[in-house]
Amino acid sequence: MFEKILIANRGEIALRIQRACREMGIRTVVVHSEADTEAKYVRLADESVCIGPPPSRNSYLHIPAIISAAELTDAGAIHPGYGFLSENADFAEQVERSGFVFIGPRAASIRLMGDKVSAKDAMKQAGVPVVPGSDGALPDDPKEIVEIARKVGYPVIIKAAGGGGGRGMRVVHDEASLLGSVATTRSEAQAAFNNGSVYMERYLENPRHIEIQVLADEHGNAIYLGERDCSMQRRHQKVIEEAPAPGVSRELIHKIGMRCVEACKSIGYRGAGTFEFLYENGEFFFIEMNTRLQVEHPVTEWITGVDLVQEQIRIAAGEKLRLTQDDVTIKGHAIECRINAEDPYKFTPSAGRITNWHTPGGPGVRVDSHVYNNYFVPPFYDSMIGKVICYGDTRHQAIQRMKIALSEMVVEGINTNIALHRDLMEDKRFNEGGTSIHYLEKLLAETKRPS
Repeated sequence: MFEKILIANRGEIALRIQRACREMGIRTVVVHSEADTEAKYVRLADESVCIGPPPSRNSYLHIPAIISAAELTDAGAIHPGYGFLSENADFAEQVERSGFVFIGPRAASIRLMGDKVSAKDAMKQAGVPVVPGSDGALPDDPKEIVEIARKVGYPVIIKAAGGGGGRGMRVVHDEASLLGSVATTRSEAQAAFNNGSVYMERYLENPRHIEIQVLADEHGNAIYLGERDCSMQRRHQKVIEEAPAPGVSRELIHKIGMRCVEACKSIGYRGAGTFEFLYENGEFFFIEMNTRLQVEHPVTEWITGVDLVQEQIRIAAGEKLRLTQDDVTIKGHAIECRINAEDPYKFTPSAGRITNWHTPGGPGVRVDSHVYNNYFVPPFYDSMIGKVICYGDTRHQAIQRMKIALSEMVVEGINTNIALHRDLMEDKRFNEGGTSIHYLEKLLAETKRPS
């Protein structure tokens, strides 16, 4: 096992990884920008290294500085968390070349699954169902593109092969706007991802977003740990996640889960990962794989009792999985609300100093956050300042506990989206379960927002 791990991230996930390491008796090194010098996880770390000024490109995305910090502190491994460099194959490769262990998949797996076209091809070969669409990247010939769209059937969605985070997508409803949309998406993809390749899929009208959590070791063992429903989204960004997915049979989940397990084995996957699917009319369609820890991993931890961060570390250290598929049991229900520093309805960022911070407690309540009284939310990074996760024996109980938790939570000095979460916990359709990925945006468009 590692004696010391460098955490190449910030915010609540840096603190989450740090806590897992401390429980395992592993020393931690935290790298940070000048903006995060006073962060809780920096103060709690065994060692900390400032690696640059506030902008991410000069700090959290600066690979040479992170590698140098690992060398300086004699760390044995580097945990990338999520976001930043967590799915950067070049970073994973450089970490390994520099003599450290990357706590995540091999660079080859990250590259394979990071390109949506190659990922889709790999899943087809592994027997995982995919959304009908183009056979690889779209060609340059306009006539061929038109013919592909006719075969797929409108509406279609054009996606950047190297895209992610909801960027590089365009829905096309008719042939008249097809070629222009392809050209625009290619241009955006080249500018955003340095990869102008795009592909086409059928656009599902009212799907849900359901994902399967997997763990795989380097000895050929793999398991899945249930599913999460992440359909409550705005602009392809998740707002609320829950596990298990309401209204989907355990038999169907097991069937798709085992296909994901076999896919992990076929591509030689190692570490934690998430297969993301669109689910409509009883069918699953693969859309992408996240080769890292997910923001929403706590809901899976609640219902399975498995510490995913610790398992990541054990796998990276070369250990075999401690669980078989038969050992995995699903119990109860968990819901997570992402707490963002933003206006709850206008969604404008709200950096600034938090003058009063009070988190909820009680049975089945967990808060993952790096924030404290008088903490200054910097304007340079993602707006998420924490997560409230509530667990219950039933979905109804989890929702009731979340209502209480949100009513107790106090954040003053900045704006947050807590009011939106409170409204959603009271929403009739959410309480019924099974809303599509378009539900929240339609609800916001139909609801008169506070001025």
